[in-house]
Amino acid sequence: MPVRSRELRTSLCQQIGNGEAKRPPRHCECSRSDRLAPFTEPTVSWWTKVESAEPMEPHEEKPIIYTMENKPIVTCAGDQTLFTALYSMLAQQLPREPMEWRRSYGRAPKMIHLEANFVQFKEELLPKEGNKALLTFPFLHIYWTDCCDTEAYKATVKEDMQRWQGVLRQHASTDWLIVVVESDGKKKNKTNILPRTSIMDKIRNDFCNKQSDRCVALSDPLRDSSRSQESWSSFLTKLRTLLLMSFTKNLGRFEDDMRTLREKRTEPGWSFCDYFMVQEELAFVFEMLQQYEDALVQYDELDALFTQYVLNFGAGDGANWLSSFCQPVRSWNGLLLRRPIDMEKRELIQRGEASLLDLRSYLFSRQCTLLIFLQRPWEVTQRALELLHNCVQELRLLEVSVLQGALDCWVFLSCLEVLHRIEGCCDRSQLEANFSHTVGLWTYATEKLKSLGYMCGLVSENGPNSEELNCTVDLLAGLGAERPETANSLQSPYKKLKEALSSVEAFEKHYLELSHAALEMYRAIGRMRSARLVGKSLAEFYMRKGDPQTAQTFLLDSLKSYTAEGWSLPVTHTRKQIAECQKQLQQTEEYPSLFRYLQTSALLASDANLSDEERRHYCQEILTFANQPSEGTGERVALSMSAFAQLRELRFRPATAMVHVGASLQLELRLCSLMPVPVRLEQLAASVHFTLEQPGTRPAPAGSQRRPGLSPDGTVTFPASSSSYGPSQGSAAPALELYEIQDRSPSDNALNSTGVVCKNVHLLLRGNDSPVSLDPPSASASALTMEDGAQMLKTNDVTLLPGNNSIVFTAPSMNPGTYTLRQLCATVGRVQFVLPHIYPIVQYDVYSQEPQLTIEPLTESLLAGLPQQVKFTILTGHYTVKKGDALQLSNSASMPILHSSSCSARILSSTGELVGEPALSIQASEKVTSISLPVTPPYHTLEFQLEVLCHIPSSPARAESERLTNGEIRHRPKNRTRYNSGMASIDQKVSIDCPWSIYSILISLTFYTPFRARHSLLSAGKRKYIQVCLQNVSDTNFRLANQTLSECQPASSLELISLNAKAHQLLYSRQSVYSLWEVRWSSEPLCLQCVFAASFSPVEAPDSALQPYSYDFQLERVSTLYSMKAEIQPAVGEQDCRAGALCQLEVSITQLTEPSESEREDEEATDSECLRTTKLMYEVVDNSSNWAVCGKSSGLVSMPVAAMATHKVQMEVMPLFAGRLPFPSIKVFKYLPHSALPMTQPDTDSCLENDNLSLLDKGLEDQADTASLRSRGSVHSLGSGEQQPQRGVPMPRLEPFSPGQVFNCSLARQVLVLPSTDDHVLEVNVT
Repeated sequence: MPVRSRELRTSLCQQIGNGEAKRPPRHCECSRSDRLAPFTEPTVSWWTKVESAEPMEPHEEKPIIYTMENKPIVTCAGDQTLFTALYSMLAQQLPREPMEWRRSYGRAPKMIHLEANFVQFKEELLPKEGNKALLTFPFLHIYWTDCCDTEAYKATVKEDMQRWQGVLRQHASTDWLIVVVESDGKKKNKTNILPRTSIMDKIRNDFCNKQSDRCVALSDPLRDSSRSQESWSSFLTKLRTLLLMSFTKNLGRFEDDMRTLREKRTEPGWSFCDYFMVQEELAFVFEMLQQYEDALVQYDELDALFTQYVLNFGAGDGANWLSSFCQPVRSWNGLLLRRPIDMEKRELIQRGEASLLDLRSYLFSRQCTLLIFLQRPWEVTQRALELLHNCVQELRLLEVSVLQGALDCWVFLSCLEVLHRIEGCCDRSQLEANFSHTVGLWTYATEKLKSLGYMCGLVSENGPNSEELNCTVDLLAGLGAERPETANSLQSPYKKLKEALSSVEAFEKHYLELSHAALEMYRAIGRMRSARLVGKSLAEFYMRKGDPQTAQTFLLDSLKSYTAEGWSLPVTHTRKQIAECQKQLQQTEEYPSLFRYLQTSALLASDANLSDEERRHYCQEILTFANQPSEGTGERVALSMSAFAQLRELRFRPATAMVHVGASLQLELRLCSLMPVPVRLEQLAASVHFTLEQPGTRPAPAGSQRRPGLSPDGTVTFPASSSSYGPSQGSAAPALELYEIQDRSPSDNALNSTGVVCKNVHLLLRGNDSPVSLDPPSASASALTMEDGAQMLKTNDVTLLPGNNSIVFTAPSMNPGTYTLRQLCATVGRVQFVLPHIYPIVQYDVYSQEPQLTIEPLTESLLAGLPQQVKFTILTGHYTVKKGDALQLSNSASMPILHSSSCSARILSSTGELVGEPALSIQASEKVTSISLPVTPPYHTLEFQLEVLCHIPSSPARAESERLTNGEIRHRPKNRTRYNSGMASIDQKVSIDCPWSIYSILISLTFYTPFRARHSLLSAGKRKYIQVCLQNVSDTNFRLANQTLSECQPASSLELISLNAKAHQLLYSRQSVYSLWEVRWSSEPLCLQCVFAASFSPVEAPDSALQPYSYDFQLERVSTLYSMKAEIQPAVGEQDCRAGALCQLEVSITQLTEPSESEREDEEATDSECLRTTKLMYEVVDNSSNWAVCGKSSGLVSMPVAAMATHKVQMEVMPLFAGRLPFPSIKVFKYLPHSALPMTQPDTDSCLENDNLSLLDKGLEDQADTASLRSRGSVHSLGSGEQQPQRGVPMPRLEPFSPGQVFNCSLARQVLVLPSTDDHVLEVNVT
């Protein structure tokens, strides 16, 4: 590991002073994760005052030499010749091994390499009372001896040691070490010497009684033996340990004293300069140990402390010692970073004579040095920029007298000094990659140089005057002589500043060089705002130099950035500068510059950030040009309207923006004038694009729909834009016009894909990153011209006042189609303000409409059976209803049209205003109604109301072939069910002949029956009753009256007795009313044809409004043929039925009357007794699962054809639950054998069951019972499996009885079933 000798240190310090040091050698190769490999890390320790480190000759006493090398001082006493022989090896090997340094106050331990500056022991080196300097403090004292003779020890060495110890005790120094070196050469020459241990023992007894470790024996280190090396290594470890212990102890004491001094800062007489030197001493110590981070912290604390005192002084709380820093600034030669330590400024601080700039310069130079050691050069630039700005503010707070321009010189020199220092330790690639850190200094230096140029008259076209030359001389005098470090450099900051202030050409050269360098750096790192700010500064420079063309280029670039980001005030300021450039350019150029100047003047005249006087000035510029007589062709200049006025609102009259051909349509424009004075317009015109109405795209009538973006009152509101700084409305990007597109399959119309298409993509993809969108040049004049050939809305001689103005146009409406407003143009003399695109799109429609007739009910639904109001609406369209025109209505007989003599019509205009109410003349016949129409103009609405009545059909209508009067076949009204309400609907067709058409109009009216009726036949033995249920399925409440039931063909043998108590009843919505009649006859009727009739009207209607209602129905086979009775008996020995126990079910079937002639066809005669019988099929089913039928559940019985003949069937059933259970369901069917079926001989007992028959030809409602029977296996189907007969073979069938033919006496009976008496055993295990 290399060792830094004094010569090497001196050489490196010189290189650093010249800015040439790159990588000095280090003591150790420690790895640091935060270290950048390319950066150099100078580790040269700076200078202070210590004794010479040269090895001491034994017989030569050297004088004290004051060097500047910082190392912990170790004094050497005793045999100087011995130490001189060991010095080289000791100086090389001492810093090789690192030591762990543990500090107080919980600070993290660090590994350090210790070096030492070995000097000859002198009492003058020991610290005096009150001297607390660490750099001149000897941390360890070593006494060297190789004495091995007892006599010599007693004679000279002991006495010398005692004198040495006495001096140390006198100065309270306890850090010492005695080294006894064993020399083999002396042992050979001396034969009477004692062993070394005897000398060691004597020394320890004499000097190290309590500190035996302070005496070390060292074998001859010059010999190459293991014993010598081991002894030498142990000695080095001991030396490092003692040195570190002493260093830690004294450093801690020094820090405590420093804190004590800092806490006294509020006491009178406390001096910041004195405290500065003390804390800097601590920083030097950390730097000596290569702990650069800790050293930097000390300077940062001093920086923060001084800054706080300055701020307190500005707030009125000043310290007395600050007065020394308030002296006038007499030198402004900038920072000095090329020396390790600026001793001149340090001495000024030490004497308390430093100015504020001296203190700040020295403090920053030390911080800069340490930051470069830490390989953080980019932090230097950041701190430098903060320092320069803070120094300017601190000088103002302290009210320091500074020559005008002196601070600019100091800042300029300091910026370049920092940049040169950074360039000295970084290569070009690193500098280019870190422009973001250095560009701030470049920009600050440029600003200060520009300020100096303005002050010294170097920017004006005529050059500096005498006063400005005197100012330049004073500024150069304050720079003083050039420092020797930069005397040989051609690009030193001193030379650059002196040269820049020497002439106009030199200043321009250096200023442009710095400005373009900063501009390119900003662009390279993407900071376009800052780049354009530098460009704006360049524009000001070029304007002062009389080059408006170049200045305009930079200003337009800045304006684009400000406008895009919405910076209001910068936009205004930049536009004023652009206007000045354009005003100068228009004197040399013609149309392009004139156009730009007028456009910019319009923007400035409408800018609210300017004063009224400035705005009037720019407005007058436009008006002056506009009022000038035209030259040549007299071509007008087209400017964007966005800077002149804003279109705020447009209102249509009528509000629907839809009128018929020839109607009046007015457009009211609300323009907000942005000019500060009233402006008289020669003409205000709007171009209108007309789209011809295509067939099939006829717009709807007025009031039927509204265009998108149009409010109910017919207003279109335009988005407000800020013309003060935003882009003009003409150049703003239009909104997207998106439409949906769908791709469907041509075969099944399935959706394949869907998407969105933009219809104004040609407007959206226009380039907008050029100056055209901000201040349009001549190329935009064509884009602002009015469209040729377009229809125009014009108004002449209009004065626009500042603010809102209302202008009314009358729109053309002679041709049907769509009219779109495209552009708006205001003409003021030779100037036209054009709005090239009106957005949102403003359109109005002019339509030509055919006459239309519509019929609609006035209620939600039409009810049959009651008079209903129907509204007739005629939209005349382009047709004029003349006198004598009439409507011919052909209707069916089931829907007559009711009319009265007081019927009138209403005539409305296209805007909905009432025109008149003439009376209608109606002439009606049986099937034709003629309505004479009043005279009505075109595009008006004729409305009138009629009453119609649809009769409720009592029975399904029979087929008819009647025709309407116009030749069309009258169709039978269709009865449909309205499922949402339960009402049946009736469609009625009405044919109408109109005077404007040769074709008839067929209109369908749907009526709904308000009632739904149903009937039922009830039986009580042989007595019969008819029940009629009338349900109100409408939402209206009705009143019923005169409910009757009669037979269509009255017979004397039949009597219908009403059992209804009330003649009038209320029938509410969704409710039902039941009526009951008993039927009596003397001779049994075969069929009953009955008619139920009633009168009804709404509840609130008078009695005269009652309408008839009838319901026809037919009943057949109304007499009772059989009576069926069931009995359930408990098991033998039981009194009651129990759940789970078999019970006996006995079914008795009794024939009450003899069958009629038609029923006797089904009877059979037996061969034995010639008895005529009827076969019946019975079935016992329990759908509620209360009973289990055991055994046969169905069978076939033969009933004798005789009155009161009875047949009984017994079977076993089992109740499954306890309680009162209803009887099982018992059904009886007729069994009709086919005549081709072979007769089956009955059993001996004709009343026995036949259980081998199937249930055939049963209705759908009985299929579940059949399935249940099949599941139990009691019935075998003859029509399934292999037994199924061939197709065409006659099969027997079952026929259910009509309602009332079989009377079940046990229909609602129940039987008591007790729970089962079974005992259950519960096993319980007890342990």
